[in-house]
Amino acid sequence: MEEALLTRRKQTQRRQGIQARRALRDAERASMSAALCAHLAALPAWQEARTVLAYAAAGGEAALSPLLEAAAGKRIAYPVCLDEAHMIAALPAAEKGWQTGRYGIRAPVLERAEILPPEQLDLVLVPCTAFDPDCFRVGMGKGYYDRYLPGCIRAQAVGIAFEVQKVEKAAAGPFDRRLDGFVTERGIYQWQR
Repeated sequence: MEEALLTRRKQTQRRQGIQARRALRDAERASMSAALCAHLAALPAWQEARTVLAYAAAGGEAALSPLLEAAAGKRIAYPVCLDEAHMIAALPAAEKGWQTGRYGIRAPVLERAEILPPEQLDLVLVPCTAFDPDCFRVGMGKGYYDRYLPGCIRAQAVGIAFEVQKVEKAAAGPFDRRLDGFVTERGIYQWQR
């Protein structure tokens, strides 16, 4: 019974978070993304990272591309979903390095990409549908990041979201990993280990 209630809460928070970010006007989303990127750029975890797993924004997510494209000296990898349960980090090739991947999300072409083991990452930027101030998140529901992050043994995991996606308490279950922090257009949330 408790598991069914948690599942319903996740579905509700996921739906509301997606609706909230998609309801933003394009100009408003761009402005909020720029503010979020400024906060992320000031974060020591970003400044010190040399190898970053980012994401290509989809479905109204915060766009990180201006910051990522200007990230001199950093290796920026992107997730590629291999199947229903596995994700890898891939550095896209400079030329013809992108394709539409699983779920219609822009992803590196694997045949031309360099695959990075999770233990080589310094920072993982994690999108979400909802989050709380204690740095728990609700994702899209497939568990890709929750399965991938334990292998990122030296990386900090920082969630990326808009404030309109914040909830009082995220519907996190026993397998949902707490992140090291969250960055929004208003600032940074961090928890103490």
